[in-house]
Amino acid sequence: MSKTLELAKKFVSIDSITPQDKGCQSIMTNHLSRLNFEITDLKFGEVDNFWAVRGHQSPVFVFAGHTDVVPVGDESKWYVPPFSAQVKEGMLHGRGTADMKGSLAAMLSATDRFVKDYPNHKGSIGYLITSDEEGPAIDGTVKVAQYLKEINQTVDYCLVGEPSATNELGDVIKNGRRGSLNGTLKVIGKQGHIAYPHLANNPIHLVIPALNDLCNEVWDEGNEYFPATSFQISNIHSGTGVTNVIPGEGDIVFNFRYSTQNTHEQLKSRVCVILDKHNFEYQITWEHSGYSFLTPKGELVNACVDAIKTVKNINTQLSTSGGTSDGRFIAPILEAQVVELGPLNATIHQVDECVSIQDLEDLSDIYYHILKNILT
Repeated sequence: MSKTLELAKKFVSIDSITPQDKGCQSIMTNHLSRLNFEITDLKFGEVDNFWAVRGHQSPVFVFAGHTDVVPVGDESKWYVPPFSAQVKEGMLHGRGTADMKGSLAAMLSATDRFVKDYPNHKGSIGYLITSDEEGPAIDGTVKVAQYLKEINQTVDYCLVGEPSATNELGDVIKNGRRGSLNGTLKVIGKQGHIAYPHLANNPIHLVIPALNDLCNEVWDEGNEYFPATSFQISNIHSGTGVTNVIPGEGDIVFNFRYSTQNTHEQLKSRVCVILDKHNFEYQITWEHSGYSFLTPKGELVNACVDAIKTVKNINTQLSTSGGTSDGRFIAPILEAQVVELGPLNATIHQVDECVSIQDLEDLSDIYYHILKNILT
């Protein structure tokens, strides 16, 4: 059994449902200690994190990832038990195989090989690992990144092992992510009898023209790397549940997924300008859950593209699509170049999550060549 598969099976057999780690990180730190990494355990709240580094010079290349997984749901619906880490027909089955314990195993085996081949490599190798990526993400990577900034630990390049591939390993690299801004709008009207509308003020009627304007607003045109900023309403709630009462209030929940052409502050301001134009009373609360970030073509992207070409002989595509990842903390806080590169995302968060064993071996090889491209 290869080192990559051995490690992956160990990780997957641990039911580290977010925000629990249950010993996954100890396996990692024990492995890294043998390679002369300096380990710093960083527990924030109930969340286990660690920072590990080998070397004290620039450039600093960091592997980032998480040991927590999403819940499995009804275990009876799984083809194999979700934490049995069984191999069937060339596939490793279990929760976290693709998201992202397989990547963690590939990182470790690649690092092991690289350090043995290049014991005096230039620069430094780091690991930034959390168990709070699939949950609130409050006491995880964001806290570790802030800690690293406080101690003046630089990070030049960061590879997040999130599953990025669409059809085959290496076909997509995420070199950025859209930002995410959530808004909750309360429209204040006046409750009344439905037969006497002149004595009431219907908040639904008040807000519909404004919502139409928000839905039709062109927030930006996107750019070479990002699609245009998207505004989506996710929930509308109003009324008492009966047919003869005009409601007194209405609540609308919405989200922006925004490109680097906008900031969350600009979007908040523009929303208020549109709402104020319609002259009704409202309250609005905001939650900013992720900055947009972009790593343009350059040292890190080129190193990844070259490694994929070397191992898989395919041309990779750069993409900023999809949801958020912990790159949203690492890129702005540490001012690092960040990419996401991992296995296929076809089964992530699903029943019968699985990953190809050959893909794990190839992923380890890709990571090795990335280290070689940057640190030799």
